[in-house]
Amino acid sequence: MKKLLFAVFAILGFIACGQKSPAPASKDKPTRQNEPGDSTHYGLACDGCTDSILILLPFEGGDPDTFDIIRAYQERQIYGRPRIGDELAVILNPEDKQEALKVINIERLKGQWCYQVTPTFRNIDKMPQKMQRRMMERIPDSVKERLMAPREYAIRLKRNHFAQSVGAGRNSTNDNMSPVEYPRLKRYASWKLYNGRLILVTDTTRLTQTAQKRTLEYDTADIVRFRRDTLVLRFKDHEQTYYRKKDSTNINK
Repeated sequence: MKKLLFAVFAILGFIACGQKSPAPASKDKPTRQNEPGDSTHYGLACDGCTDSILILLPFEGGDPDTFDIIRAYQERQIYGRPRIGDELAVILNPEDKQEALKVINIERLKGQWCYQVTPTFRNIDKMPQKMQRRMMERIPDSVKERLMAPREYAIRLKRNHFAQSVGAGRNSTNDNMSPVEYPRLKRYASWKLYNGRLILVTDTTRLTQTAQKRTLEYDTADIVRFRRDTLVLRFKDHEQTYYRKKDSTNINK
């Protein structure tokens, strides 16, 4: 049902965007409510968008809005070039509601974003520096290369704000016996944009002696760079670069 409503709204958006004199919004048109505190404007990109002008059909209804994006373009705050019908998130200048300070192409953001991780030796940080050097010198290069082989992890950002983490599952017996260990893979369940920032949510359920306990954890990141095949996110404690595989552009189901 949600997919049907979205498809109907997208068709209405295309029609509205193509009109020279936009017709009044229908009372039956589906709307989207922002979360409390989120001042972002969400909508569909319309025909006529350029490097200086953005035309947006808002989800909350009404005629298409026109925004000045010259400063956003110059300051590289356009994340994903808008194309007709793409879902966008727009942050406006609080002192000038006709100027957009940041534009994020939500449609282009969806898909599978991959990154590589390398292992570390178990408990090596507890060894004296001299012992660490001696241990590394005694390991043959061929063995060291095999032990330190990188693994590929990924985050899938799907439609309807579903998310999925892709990579190694629970530690196997071989992993537990290995002298190296890989970083823990966070299991993301959902994602959203909030005031121009990407929020990844883990949803875990733990069994206790009395009942099940559900825990939500939030990882908030700023979008540093966003190209067709490259995404750079800045978390509170690190910056992560992702790449998109050629066959993963439309992994949104």
